[in-house]
Amino acid sequence: MQAMGMGESGDLQPDDVRIIRALQIDPRASFALIAVVLGLTESAVSRRYRRLRTAGLIRVAGVVDPGALGQSRWMVRLRCRPGSVAAIADALAEREDVSWVALGAAGSEITCAVRSRSREQRDDLLGRRLPRTAAVIDINAAAILRQFVGGRGHYWAALDGTLTAEQERMLGSDGVPFPEAPAVAADPVRLTGPEEKMLELLAADGRASLVDLAAAASLTPGQASRRLDTLIQRRVVHIDVEIVPAALGFHARANLWLRAHPSAVKSIGRALAQEPEIAFAAAISGPHNIHAVALCRDLNALFDLTTDRIGALPGLQSLEVSPVLRHVKQAGTLLTGDRLVKPAPIAGRLR
Repeated sequence: MQAMGMGESGDLQPDDVRIIRALQIDPRASFALIAVVLGLTESAVSRRYRRLRTAGLIRVAGVVDPGALGQSRWMVRLRCRPGSVAAIADALAEREDVSWVALGAAGSEITCAVRSRSREQRDDLLGRRLPRTAAVIDINAAAILRQFVGGRGHYWAALDGTLTAEQERMLGSDGVPFPEAPAVAADPVRLTGPEEKMLELLAADGRASLVDLAAAASLTPGQASRRLDTLIQRRVVHIDVEIVPAALGFHARANLWLRAHPSAVKSIGRALAQEPEIAFAAAISGPHNIHAVALCRDLNALFDLTTDRIGALPGLQSLEVSPVLRHVKQAGTLLTGDRLVKPAPIAGRLR
């Protein structure tokens, strides 16, 4: 698949797409730097970014990785009784420890990502609340064992080629992908009170200034800068650029559940990471040992991806394609239709 042709979407102009790509490479890059790299004025970059954010087409947010804090992440599939799916999905989406929620299987299945920051929080959701929910027929929870794409430095590659190699270098990209990391750190980080305050602000705005971060954490800007660098280096947080796929012309979304020979899991996961349509891929526990999320232009493109490229990967034993009917939450941000909505800080409840 070639890089997206700019101007294909009615929502985005070519310069909008170039700004989004620049933010993918360095989400906290100053407007002044982006302007120099793209040959625009600083005011034009600022104006376009604010328009994109206000329109709900992109959002920059700090996403905490519970693995750095010693906690595992889980992919959960719920089979629900007819008529109950929307309410359960909305309740899950309100929870701070649920970062991704999608409806599929003709409206009878929910897929969600659980990123609890404590064992007690995770056990409360997976071990007590969901099993007690009368409308839930079946629960399948799989631990994420290794992430191949999605997260720190592994952004959705649909915009590859939008900028030149020199422009990407000016933004700090050296062209070398970030190494894969263990799902759970061997030496977990213990967060301090000021760090928690910084993470809370970054969750609301991943481009929050050092002055604002310092004020929130009662630190000096220099101290806030050093703390932020440490949090990023230790993988506690990555600054994520959330994009509405439909605005870029990608209208068919699907969960892919793959069963691979154990010796082929790594090679298949890494091959998926190279596919521009794959926004997320990870090795997981359970009967399906790889989960991926595909974003394609239409169902024909999804069919070609899954049959011609993924289906031909050595070691693949089976593949289940589950189209997404409605995306409720992505990377911690609620969606209304095809627009991102800033989430309210609510620890939602399942009743």
